[in-house]
Amino acid sequence: MKIFKAWEYGVKPNEYCEKELEKFLESIPKNDEEKIIEFQKGDYLIDAENLKKQMLYITNTVADKEFSKDETPHLNRAPLCFENLKNVTVQGNGARFIIHGKATNTVIAECENITVKDLVITADNPEMHELTVVGKGTFFVDYEIDKQSEYTEENGEFFFVGHGYKRSFTDRAKTSWWNGFFPAQYPEMCQRKSHPFAKTFKIKEIGEHKIRAYGLPDFKLKKGDKYCVFDVRRQYAGIFVRDSKNVTLQNVKQHFNYSLAFVAQNTENITVDSVCFAPDENSGRVMCSVADFLQICMCRGKVLIKNSLFSGAGDDCLNVHGFHFKIVEHKNNTLKVRFMHPQSHGFNPFKKGDGITFVNPKTMLEKGRATVESSTLLDEYEILLELDNTDCASLGEFVENVTACPDVEFTDNEITRIITRGLLLTTRGETLIQNNHFKSTTMSGILLSDDANNWYESGACCNMTIKNNTFDWCGENGILIKPENTVHRGAVHKNITVTDNTFNKCERTCFDIKSADNVVIKNNKVGKIPKILETQNVTNLIKDF
Repeated sequence: MKIFKAWEYGVKPNEYCEKELEKFLESIPKNDEEKIIEFQKGDYLIDAENLKKQMLYITNTVADKEFSKDETPHLNRAPLCFENLKNVTVQGNGARFIIHGKATNTVIAECENITVKDLVITADNPEMHELTVVGKGTFFVDYEIDKQSEYTEENGEFFFVGHGYKRSFTDRAKTSWWNGFFPAQYPEMCQRKSHPFAKTFKIKEIGEHKIRAYGLPDFKLKKGDKYCVFDVRRQYAGIFVRDSKNVTLQNVKQHFNYSLAFVAQNTENITVDSVCFAPDENSGRVMCSVADFLQICMCRGKVLIKNSLFSGAGDDCLNVHGFHFKIVEHKNNTLKVRFMHPQSHGFNPFKKGDGITFVNPKTMLEKGRATVESSTLLDEYEILLELDNTDCASLGEFVENVTACPDVEFTDNEITRIITRGLLLTTRGETLIQNNHFKSTTMSGILLSDDANNWYESGACCNMTIKNNTFDWCGENGILIKPENTVHRGAVHKNITVTDNTFNKCERTCFDIKSADNVVIKNNKVGKIPKILETQNVTNLIKDF
């Protein structure tokens, strides 16, 4: 085993080190020898403007049309880049990487047997700002701006400013609906709300980091209520893993990211153990991720997520899914298929020997199966598949890669301040959700979807156990089983067991189930919930609360 010490390559704490870090990581041998990449404890400063640029097609992030005319779509940058490495442990020893400016925090690409452990990633004055209500009058609201945010006034207009950005306080105020809102009475809740300055006509500074917004305030606002405003465009990410195998994160803290905190696509076997994706305790902030915490897309093998804290996300805590690819051309035993959602494309998740199903988008049921003989990425959006048969293929319908559907285990985690769902699961693999604490999700605690009309995220859930979890507050349903079929011709999801859970409060129902078969609900404790169960087209339902 060989040890590569970062400080021997000029990567030292308390200095800007992006160029030295780039050269150091590029120097690591691309061989099979076991190796350790080691950092000293301390703060490592990163200037995003000095990072090497690279093309990254990151699923569920910014679409081509969302880039401005002067930007190159998907041109990205990251300070920690691990590429084409095997049998490596990245030992952080408590190193803290502080990024000044916008970047993807980490890239792990085409690696095998890689573990990243004991390090912290954060950002200096990121473009996410928190405003707390400290006073209110008939035609004004007083806000205190978080101490980390910086701002300036120019000709009576106020701007948030930071490394690589300058944005007016009222930018898109009348149209943005995705802002985070944290009621003083329930500080663990994170809800979507219109912009705090949507009806503001004048702003003035009334003290250090304090402003008065004149206009028509929300009459429900109370002292201590908090808004979080941010740019929702998902141009960067936190930790991005692609085309890799046997990837482990252990004791990694990530206090901010400009999109999805962890994205894995086209990767086999992922372990996330004892991580903390949450604001820095010393920052006073309550939100840290622009979008989802964990996005697992077109992956294989097993995904294990355990013993971790996830707090303050602008979308789901965890989303596990594949894709429904639309059949746009059919010749003999070849199909041309297309990525359909504009935020996901640019990679090929099909391999020789993969099994696929042909899916009707109205019923969401499979019509038949085939095996991939070869696959070719034709461009960013289209893939050419050669199959052993295309007997059930129909133009305008869809295919799903059922081999790229991992088993999932999500255990002993704490989830709070989630602006949408806790878990969004659409995978055929064996799934265990156990011993988790869902403190607060503004939508459902757990959603089983399956969709070939909107996000095009597949597929059917076939073997799932949800056991011994606590749901303190769900803004909608506790567990929502809702495939996006428009015509019922049979069950989409099946073999789901929900047992020994505690549901303290759900604003709609505890269980809402559609188009499912063989669902067992037993030994659950149900608290303050308007209605416990709603069903539609459910067969073989066993219920004993």
